[in-house]
Amino acid sequence: MNIYTQLEKLNITLPPVAIPAAAYVPFVQTGNLVFISGHIAKKDGQVWVGQLGNTMQTAEGKLAARAIAVDLMGTLHAAVGDLNRVKRIVKLMSLVNSTGSFTEHHLVTNGASELIGEVFGEKGAHARGAFGVAQTPMGA
Repeated sequence: MNIYTQLEKLNITLPPVAIPAAAYVPFVQTGNLVFISGHIAKKDGQVWVGQLGNTMQTAEGKLAARAIAVDLMGTLHAAVGDLNRVKRIVKLMSLVNSTGSFTEHHLVTNGASELIGEVFGEKGAHARGAFGVAQTPMGA
């Protein structure tokens, strides 16, 4: 399976790597592993602001997580040069900006997990953590 054919079928264009907003680098490679820094949700090129359980519902959060997965794949492409070289997506960590009473972090994070699975197939099956947090950078 060609990853870029899958992306084309899904009408996804990978974005360029975002310029870091603080003291970090977008990715680090050590040996055969690539670690990607955190990304925030963007909608129409702007920070996708909202808090699950307050100003945003699960379905919209899932779309935001999907948008983050697209950005993550853009960064991974920059790191490895060719996504077809990726042997396995190992782990996905998701920090969901949410109220203390919101309990559907796992469903929001499915937006990213499902897209990674669609694009990478079996190589995209990953371990995962989905956590609610009181806030994320810039209110994303």
